[in-house]
Amino acid sequence: MLRKRIIPCLDIKDGRTVKGVNFVDLQDAGDPIELAKKYSDIGADELVFLDITATHEKRKTLAKLVERIARNVSIPFTVGGGVRSVEDADVLLHAGADKIAVNSAAVKRPELLTELADKFGNQCVVLSVDAKNTEDGWKVHLVGGRERTDIDLFDWVKKAEQLGAGEILFTSMDHDGTKGGFALEALQKVDELVSIPVIASGGAGKEEHFSDLFQQTEISAALAASVFHFQTIEIPELKHKLAQENIPVRTV
Repeated sequence: MLRKRIIPCLDIKDGRTVKGVNFVDLQDAGDPIELAKKYSDIGADELVFLDITATHEKRKTLAKLVERIARNVSIPFTVGGGVRSVEDADVLLHAGADKIAVNSAAVKRPELLTELADKFGNQCVVLSVDAKNTEDGWKVHLVGGRERTDIDLFDWVKKAEQLGAGEILFTSMDHDGTKGGFALEALQKVDELVSIPVIASGGAGKEEHFSDLFQQTEISAALAASVFHFQTIEIPELKHKLAQENIPVRTV
């Protein structure tokens, strides 16, 4: 049985780690290099680094910061934010990233997923999806949640897999930062629609939320930010609890 992955997320703005609620009201959460090294040392399975204003500010991801973080970690490392081309991805992979996450650029030009998969292999291509449950169903949002589309979440993840995405990172904007639990029903539906791994994001507030996710869905990984950054949940203790519940995890 594949082990479930626990993944801290470093949302980066102006070179600092930040975290908000429902994608707004951002507060400082620390130095990304120090946090990345700490997570690598204490048993996180992977890291995700998202330059959350790169698309909005129409600039490229901070490659130099990616390089410095990569030198301090020994676990797989995904980078996203402002990636619009194979060339952008190539810079980040050479800076030390293991995988590239794309969101807005893939929605606006879906063939980007195919181009990335053809060049680097689909194991390097993560589709990051921010979606909100509206009166018309789950709709994809772009530019760090600022721009709503009429694209259906479930149609998009199926199409993305066909185009070359090797993994889905789904963030429920309704649950982000609320600490009320993951969007289990939507996550399970996403997971059932694709054959590639799905990472759950948005809503983790206590250890039980991770247990619920892994016991009630087939999701392969859980991503969280503030509960790890502010030490509400410690990764070694979380993994110990999951292991006691017969949830397969990697322990250190």
